[in-house]
Amino acid sequence: MKMSFRWFGSSDPVSLAYIRQIPGVTHIVSAIYDEPVGAVWPLAKVEALKQQIEDAGLAFELVESVPVHEDIKLGRDSRDQLIANYQQTLRHLATAGVQVVCYNFMPVFDWTRTELAKQLPDGSTCLAFDSRMADSIDAEKGISLPGWDSSYRSDELQGLLQAYRQVDAEQLWQNLAYFLQAVIPVAEECGIKMAIHPDDPPRPIFGLPRIVKNRDDLARIVDLIDSPANGLTLCSGSLGAGPQNNVEALVREFGGRGRIHFAHIRNVKVSPDGDFEETAHLSTCGSLDIAAIVKAYHDVGFEGYVRPDHGRMIWGETGKPGYGLYDRALGAVYINGLWEAVDKFSAAQQDSAAPAAL
Repeated sequence: MKMSFRWFGSSDPVSLAYIRQIPGVTHIVSAIYDEPVGAVWPLAKVEALKQQIEDAGLAFELVESVPVHEDIKLGRDSRDQLIANYQQTLRHLATAGVQVVCYNFMPVFDWTRTELAKQLPDGSTCLAFDSRMADSIDAEKGISLPGWDSSYRSDELQGLLQAYRQVDAEQLWQNLAYFLQAVIPVAEECGIKMAIHPDDPPRPIFGLPRIVKNRDDLARIVDLIDSPANGLTLCSGSLGAGPQNNVEALVREFGGRGRIHFAHIRNVKVSPDGDFEETAHLSTCGSLDIAAIVKAYHDVGFEGYVRPDHGRMIWGETGKPGYGLYDRALGAVYINGLWEAVDKFSAAQQDSAAPAAL
């Protein structure tokens, strides 16, 4: 297991120097953030980012994310040129030594929350989702939720929502297959593993199709192209927000098949009606048994990348909600501690089971 930490570049208030001080963190997850979606990422920019990270004593081997243009998801005529650009970006990333690329195929929004700073009893704040509030929004009259307002102009958003009225879930599946059939062979040639991120949350939003929600969806994706390069970012928080999903079982199934290339580990407290709030990573803080999930990764021999996903904002920290330094650092140390405990316990069991020397 290789422990990583997400970093949003030079504008990130969390410095690489601070990340370097978190015990066990060896890799940085980042991206090129100042290129338009659909453009080729220049090799010079990728190499400059890598150099900056390596100068801080960390490794840059995975990217989150290379965004997929909406025209590809919609199946528009422009998709072939956009896919060609995506292929070239993969070649540039491979030249710089990137091993894994995380991406998603969520229409319009790559995450949905109704609150960015829900107050918790201990005084910390977290990202939260209220299903009734989300379902009450009439998308045609406009959407105003945290983190979205600057993503699109109002006319752009309405145009996209109208375009997706012509794309149902099955058509979106076909568009994903078209994308993967073009991209996975290039990824194989480059030695890159593609890792699709699940829908966040794993439920319908504003009538938009969602196709990465559960076990059956994940199975269909990896079966679209039976290649190690076609894999998953298994996010415990995203999938765990769906009460129907058993994250430990998903790790055992898809990790056992060698198709999990990136593990996002975080906890959520989920209510029966679909509301959830993000909690501290500790198993007792949320609805997920993080200890069991980490053990599942160990049991299947997982050797990929992991990162502590969203954290609370604690100790008066300000900045990008969900991406403060302190709680994610605690999460990384907690996950590493669980891994070490499972590793040493397993080794001790094997030693005790070994036949005595004559």
